[in-house]
Amino acid sequence: MKRITYSVLVAVFAIGVFAQRASMQSLTYNSGQDVSPAYEGWEENPDGTFNLVFGYMNRNWKEEIDVPIGPGNNIEPGGPDQGQPTHLLPRRNRFIFRIQVPKDFGQKEIVWTLVTHGKTNKAYASLKTDLRIENIDIMSETGALGAGASNPEIRADKAPDVKVEGSDKLTAKVGQPVTLSAIVTDDGVPKGRPNSAGGGGPNAAGRGGPGAGAAPAGGARGRGAAIPTPPSRVTVGKTLGLHAGWFVYRAAGPVTIEPDQIEIWEDTREGANSPWAPRWTPPPPPPEGRWTAKATFEQPGTYVLWCRADDGALTSDAAVTVTVTK
Repeated sequence: MKRITYSVLVAVFAIGVFAQRASMQSLTYNSGQDVSPAYEGWEENPDGTFNLVFGYMNRNWKEEIDVPIGPGNNIEPGGPDQGQPTHLLPRRNRFIFRIQVPKDFGQKEIVWTLVTHGKTNKAYASLKTDLRIENIDIMSETGALGAGASNPEIRADKAPDVKVEGSDKLTAKVGQPVTLSAIVTDDGVPKGRPNSAGGGGPNAAGRGGPGAGAAPAGGARGRGAAIPTPPSRVTVGKTLGLHAGWFVYRAAGPVTIEPDQIEIWEDTREGANSPWAPRWTPPPPPPEGRWTAKATFEQPGTYVLWCRADDGALTSDAAVTVTVTK
């Protein structure tokens, strides 16, 4: 039997990895796919009431879908409008909104129905014991922790505080930019850590620990040429560090937000402006924690814009309603 050399094994492995990635890429879509609502779990409030927490999965990498409140976007019983988004951003968006239910909610159920691209999907929310979530679960699900990883510092983290500066009800005319401003403060926990290898957390196996391989998107680090592609990972990985971004929550037409905002959805592509992108680095916080942007509207109507503040582990949101006239 001929001895298989190391170089041959490497070549075979490389071909296998390439084929696997090609297969995965063939199953991704920029547009045309449906959106599934997601029930993330329930939280217990200090007064004994509960929050039912929802998010969604948009199977498109680029397409943002608008579904007005009604037959195609409703939450029942008690709806159809219970604060859910009508503008659905790309990819996975976790822990987006909460519905508070009373102490005696018991074994009842609330259902969020979405109809997109001709497909009907539903999320069923209940207080089943195994669906309870706490901050540590949120951190793990969003990629702030590696598989099975935790430490006392991050467990003590508090979500950032975000407040709209000025009125939360604005008016604008079509084509006229309106300034959005929010003040964000944080406890400084967790300390910043790059998503250098695209994997979930400092103790994630095979990822080299904090800062390993860190480099700007599209670049290389260390000796020799490096191909800046994320290695395989057990869980989604996320950069730690305070940042914030404005995004559209409800829309009556197209909205342009400038400058480009940090993506709040799980965009894991190399070079994306996303905390989940390999080697992404958060920008320095602006002076006095004031995160601003300008929004321009193409059609009259009522819009809801949100600022999401994120320390890499936990998030907080603040909303602005804008009434746009001709």
